[in-house]
Amino acid sequence: MENRLHLYTPKLSELWYRKQILSDPDTMSYNKGYELNFAGYNNHTGCIDFPKSQWEGWYNWFINNEPDRFYAYIVRNDGEFIGEVNLHKSKQGDWYDMGVVIENKYRCNGYATEAIKLLLKQAFDIFGVNAVHNDFEINRKSAAQAHLSAGFIEYKEEKGVIKLVITREHYYHTK
Repeated sequence: MENRLHLYTPKLSELWYRKQILSDPDTMSYNKGYELNFAGYNNHTGCIDFPKSQWEGWYNWFINNEPDRFYAYIVRNDGEFIGEVNLHKSKQGDWYDMGVVIENKYRCNGYATEAIKLLLKQAFDIFGVNAVHNDFEINRKSAAQAHLSAGFIEYKEEKGVIKLVITREHYYHTK
């Protein structure tokens, strides 16, 4: 199948899209009710405030700081932004943690698996990382399936959270 997506590092002025998806209750519903302890998080909706006054500081911290941090929009080949991915070096071990968010109206099209594969290509082929990790609540079946389809292996489940990893060796073996 031809790639339908590509990753794109946004310009500072394009962070309007990040603000848009973080403030969309349908997109952020997976995040609600978890009592996340940081400013701007809404426990009832899962949304996260991202005011324009924070854009420059966030941008300078996350963008162009590879290989420690990587952030990109997921873009359809017609130019439409459909979500975001990120990768950052873990403080807990010799791996990178990742995230992927597909805007609600674009879900259930196989985009998450494709976006994760693009992020893994960046992680292993460009940055040379040893492993990529993600974890989330076990009831997020679509998220788990997207990761497993991209090559991740579930290695632990505890307190309702599954932990997944893909190593460099496994990535190249299954590629």
